[in-house]
Amino acid sequence: MHLRSITPVVALLALLTGCASTLDQEGLEQRTAQAIGRPVGQFSIADRKEETGGRINYTVSTRDGAVYRCYLYGATGFQKAMSFGQTPHSDAVCTAMVGSQTNRGNQGAATPGPRGRNAGQECNALLRSAGRC
Repeated sequence: MHLRSITPVVALLALLTGCASTLDQEGLEQRTAQAIGRPVGQFSIADRKEETGGRINYTVSTRDGAVYRCYLYGATGFQKAMSFGQTPHSDAVCTAMVGSQTNRGNQGAATPGPRGRNAGQECNALLRSAGRC
């Protein structure tokens, strides 16, 4: 009778251990390098936290002071077992954080140029005051 009460607990623990991501550090670095456009070794990964279902949240800091918040989905052990190892990990999705080095350097690039009917014309006082050139 005692064995019957333990069996569901053991099954639940076996299921939950399959919910952790199977992505290793090297795979995480390769996907991050692709997402932020920098080679592996030029950044560090910190604050790695795994959620249920294989989502991994983490922070990336580059040598020049840029900071990114990233996430990706790694296939869990359960997903790999059910798909016979054919479930891939996702690409990393990264967002540059406000105030980091990347945002300070790109402020001038965010200013829109002439658009629409004014795209082919020279800059005049009206377009300059509207911030279009």
